Amino acid sequence: MSKKKILIFDDDTSILEVVSIIFEDNGYEVQIAETADDIISKVNLFLPDLIIMDIYIPVIGGVEATRLLKDHEVHHKIPVLFITAKNDVAFLSSKSSAVDYLSKPFDLDELERKVERWIS
Repeated sequence: MSKKKILIFDDDTSILEVVSIIFEDNGYEVQIAETADDIISKVNLFLPDLIIMDIYIPVIGGVEATRLLKDHEVHHKIPVLFITAKNDVAFLSSKSSAVDYLSKPFDLDELERKVERWIS
């Protein structure tokens, strides 16, 4: 059985590093990106089972990147989990078809539980 794949978009390199290590140690294949403007090409190449998306990521932002994904005829079913330090994450995730969200700073165990819920 092939590894489940997680694509992480965040402009905070320390979060990318920590979250990548945790999920790789848990047996996932992980790819990271510091911008989301080329989300469709990244998804086309990696074909993730789940996307973890920072809402306030350069250049177009996580909400717009998620809308592009959800409008795509092939990739629209890939679940997106929002993470952000802003307190409007619940509202923004509901407006852009994200399946779930976490506020930064987040509990790593809670992140793992949410990923398992949406990737199985």
